[in-house]
Amino acid sequence: MAKKKSSNYQNPHETSGSRDNELEVAIGREVREFRQKMELTVAELAKLAGLSIGMLSKIENGISSPSLSTLKGLSGALNIPVTAFFRKYEEERDASFVPAGSGLVIERRGTRAGHQYQLLGHTVGGRIVVEPYLVTLTEESEVFPLFQHSGREFIYMLEGRVNYRHADKIYRLAPGDALFFDADAPHGPDELTQLPARFLSIIAHPRAENRGRRTKGG
Repeated sequence: MAKKKSSNYQNPHETSGSRDNELEVAIGREVREFRQKMELTVAELAKLAGLSIGMLSKIENGISSPSLSTLKGLSGALNIPVTAFFRKYEEERDASFVPAGSGLVIERRGTRAGHQYQLLGHTVGGRIVVEPYLVTLTEESEVFPLFQHSGREFIYMLEGRVNYRHADKIYRLAPGDALFFDADAPHGPDELTQLPARFLSIIAHPRAENRGRRTKGG
């Protein structure tokens, strides 16, 4: 019987437990994350915190609700404040809604007549910045700016056809085609072969990097 291959991908539709134990799940994830950062095994941390291996395993999986004394033992073993276990639970969960046709039009470097970048949302907090754009190209242009910035970018073609450059390669994009790439390499439209052209451009990069370099996507 063939073994089922394990996957590192998350299931976006999978629930992480009932809402009744959200706090336990959040604390468990933090305990596991701090333990792994310190390169400790479950057995090693359990010994340092004065817990059984089974109890620590239950805490990390959000099955057991740790007492305050247990959290103090874990915080001492991991050399962090008790409040660190609650950071994800207390973190703001933001949402951004943009009605059809009301996205903010952004003037980007190299933007010209017939090239529109419409920002469809934004992140308020968190360590990762995500910028979704609807890009519309309606007029021919002989020269296109090449963009280069930190993070990753995802493009999904909606309408028209575009020859898109990434580093030294050209990708011929048609409706339904997708392109995902490292945005540190020069990239951008190389030739518009069928107009009008529209595509989604989603840029993601660490917030810390945004301080020193202004993100320019395309």
